[in-house]
Amino acid sequence: MPETSLPEYDLAIIGAGPVGLTLASFVGQAGLRVLVVEQLPALIDYPRGVGMDDECLRTFQAIGLADAVSRHTTPHQWMEFRTARGKTLALIKPQTTVFGWPRRNAFIQPLVDKVLFEGLARYPNVEIAFSTELKSLVQDGGGVTLHVAGGGGAERAIHCRYLVGCDGGRSLVRKSVDIPFEGQTEATRWIVVDLEDDPVGVPNTILYCDPARPFVSIALPHAVRRLEFMVMAGETEETLTSETGLRGLLGRIMPHPEKARVIRSRVYTHHSRIADTFRSGKVLIAGDAAHLMPVWQGQGYNSGIRDANNLAWKLIEVLQGRSDERLLDSYTAERRAHAGAMIRLSTTAGRIFSPTNRVMAVLRDVLFSAMKYVPPVRDYIVQMRFKPMPTYEQGVVVHGADGDHVVGRMFPQPAVRRADGSTALLDDVIGNRFAILSWAVDPGIYMGEAASEAWRRLGGRTIIVRPPTESAAVADADGHETVCDHTLALKDWFANGRVSTVVIRPDRFIAAAGGPQQIDGMIGGLGDVLFATPDAASAGRPKRAARGGGR
Repeated sequence: MPETSLPEYDLAIIGAGPVGLTLASFVGQAGLRVLVVEQLPALIDYPRGVGMDDECLRTFQAIGLADAVSRHTTPHQWMEFRTARGKTLALIKPQTTVFGWPRRNAFIQPLVDKVLFEGLARYPNVEIAFSTELKSLVQDGGGVTLHVAGGGGAERAIHCRYLVGCDGGRSLVRKSVDIPFEGQTEATRWIVVDLEDDPVGVPNTILYCDPARPFVSIALPHAVRRLEFMVMAGETEETLTSETGLRGLLGRIMPHPEKARVIRSRVYTHHSRIADTFRSGKVLIAGDAAHLMPVWQGQGYNSGIRDANNLAWKLIEVLQGRSDERLLDSYTAERRAHAGAMIRLSTTAGRIFSPTNRVMAVLRDVLFSAMKYVPPVRDYIVQMRFKPMPTYEQGVVVHGADGDHVVGRMFPQPAVRRADGSTALLDDVIGNRFAILSWAVDPGIYMGEAASEAWRRLGGRTIIVRPPTESAAVADADGHETVCDHTLALKDWFANGRVSTVVIRPDRFIAAAGGPQQIDGMIGGLGDVLFATPDAASAGRPKRAARGGGR
């Protein structure tokens, strides 16, 4: 194979799907040189994911694209489970905006992916190569060499410091580094039908738990309707996607199926699989390349964006020389367990929704009908509290202070009032960096010289929160800003959390927590779990500093 000179990139990403595009935006923001390699000539133009959660929108906020993305969403999307007789089995209706955005949102994936793609134009250091296929890869001490072929068949070699495979369930990147991908494929198949000029019109998502043929009806933005029907034994894709077959299916939910305007229809199969590890040397995997899950909780798309949010800042820390590459091991430690929990939840939800055995369906209906009359159980379902939230016991978390019960959890995002009287979501005040957030007092008063230097090298900010009765909101100075908690959401959080000072990671998870006088231990412990390089960490960390756990 002919080889030309090896262009150098800090990061190469295989796959221009939402995970790859999001990761490229994060790393592009940091000024690093990024190449995205995509085998197709353009972005995929058909919808796949249709459900977006609050964590996902918060991630898009971090790359400056949440407002543009939200134009293609329907917020506060309900999910209703109905029996074959039309009775409501369960209603998922979360109204919380604890992370700054609605918990459940319908969306149009091609339009959102376009926003993510166009957002990369902000960064001249980010390149995208369409119609370019990965052929092979080789790791060495300096990075990864990729052999790729362009649309005309010309082959070339590309060298990068790190490689992330965002190339789907059949990932060549994952296979090239021999990472096992264990799990199962469901025996049942489903036909997806997308319609324009919505002929049903009812908002939200309805799951019809009819053992004769379970199906789903989803209202999407821009008057698009998605319908999903189980493929029954003996049925073929050719029959179901024919004009007669589609009319028979659509007639279950509309009076004039012949007038429906079909955009597309296709049959797919559910998979439940997860990779043994998400890292092999300088090669990492994310999104569907790392995990596949059934669609029932709409978490496949969201789990991939969580991967990008978790991995991006760690890659930046390593690529910019502040952390040793051992930091990247925390990506698997933190993300794999939660992805596995989401797979189990989605698999269980599908089995509850779609049994074709009538006896099992009746038993399910009776059980869920009774649960509606037990308020704690009802609220647990309605507010979507069953959804496993990422909680990190290992990885970039510091244990040993007084705040272990909140460490490893995502910090909330209320609006706060700034010195000029404007209000902003908390993340927009912090920016994409580490932050110390403290109630009422500046913990820097108690910070020793070594911790101060380590914090400066991290580029961290300090945000002091005061109640609205104190008009002491002051402008940013030397990495400090005081804001007013005019909604009292932060006062309540600190009171319930029984801590007054937290160290927040760039992905908004709590790395350490305690009181202001414990700040040296928190910063020292953070340096440990970040594997801070000698020139990025202070020398002679205070002896009293608590060492971080979870390596």
